[in-house]
Amino acid sequence: MADAFDDETEQTVTMDEYLKEVEAEELEADLVLGGDEGKECTYNMGYMKRQAIFSCLTCTPEGNAGVCTACSLSCHDGHEIVELWTKRNFRCDCGNSKFGEFFCKLCPSKDVENADNSYNQNFKGLYCTCGRPYPDPDAKEQEEMIQCILCEDWFHEEHLGLETVSEIPKDSDGEPLYEDFICKTCSAVCSFLTLYPQTIRATECQAGVSASNTSKDKGVMESNPAPCASGKLENNVCSGSSANSDALSSSPNHVAVEKGSSSNGTLEKSNCSDACAKDTACVLGVGSMVSPPTTSETKSFFLGKSWRESLCKCGNCLEMYKQKHISYLIDQEDSIAEYEKIAKQKREEKLQKQEGAELDFINNLGHVEKMEILGGIADFKDEFRSFLESFDPSKTITSSDVHQIFENLAKKRKRT
Repeated sequence: MADAFDDETEQTVTMDEYLKEVEAEELEADLVLGGDEGKECTYNMGYMKRQAIFSCLTCTPEGNAGVCTACSLSCHDGHEIVELWTKRNFRCDCGNSKFGEFFCKLCPSKDVENADNSYNQNFKGLYCTCGRPYPDPDAKEQEEMIQCILCEDWFHEEHLGLETVSEIPKDSDGEPLYEDFICKTCSAVCSFLTLYPQTIRATECQAGVSASNTSKDKGVMESNPAPCASGKLENNVCSGSSANSDALSSSPNHVAVEKGSSSNGTLEKSNCSDACAKDTACVLGVGSMVSPPTTSETKSFFLGKSWRESLCKCGNCLEMYKQKHISYLIDQEDSIAEYEKIAKQKREEKLQKQEGAELDFINNLGHVEKMEILGGIADFKDEFRSFLESFDPSKTITSSDVHQIFENLAKKRKRT
């Protein structure tokens, strides 16, 4: 009987816990929205590198349009909205030809269509290889999902193409050890990543990797001599190993290295001619890195912190990224980490501005107004102190108790 009574008891929190929870929710919202307060349509900013996007299934049930934060609030209030988190290189569609006779309230003058926008099943409210909605109404528990940085679809942990979810790099508290994830399908596009040292990968045992091993792998990258000193240049291609050739074959200017005599699949030293010496040295020219897998062997990638900084930026690799349409990988502003960093900076600036505005408000008041405000604060402190002194600490403060405090304050103000 006592247990049943406890279950019916309203959950209680301290004032400090409540304030911390509110602050955490506000921070989470700012991180998702990138610090966008939702006051202006982002259309005039063009194709933004990354922004929060929403799909309105009321207006575009076929899922072929996306709208910015401001339009989701002002133009589609009360509609069936799908929150897509962030999308790259996207321009707000609200009110264009895909919306029929509906016009954007914030920015009515827009192109008929945003040709460079890309859409996937997420815009229909569906996710993963299983094509299910999130939250899934048929699921007993909502599973955690991971976003691929290439296709930007979201995947259930059980559907990542892994033998077991224990392969997902996490620490003892279940927090991710990886910065980015590339799904099994998209990994074929990035097979060249297998030519880099394992240090760019995040693994389930990464936290236990010794400093000496890390330094050793790092040395592989740093000890690479410039591959542009000797060798053969044929049709603007640096000739070389079949391992690099397989990985970069989709690029007309792919980097390659001469076939070596080694039978273990490792790459041998090779250098380009002076024709490409002016370019940044290609870090894929040398190393003990195995050949990339074939398409049938593709597997999801979990990439470690700051892995993008290790990507080669020589002329040939830059051309390869361009041909594969993944040049954004070397753009720091494309990363979620950078997006959230900028969002935090905007939040701090906003809070500082609010504090400044409050001080300006007080400073601009006359002497009488200032005294009234200070008197009101003093009255509230006295009333609240009296309430706490007379209140039974074994009981819970309810909303009616709070209302009573303000009613008492109002009565005192009338008497004065």
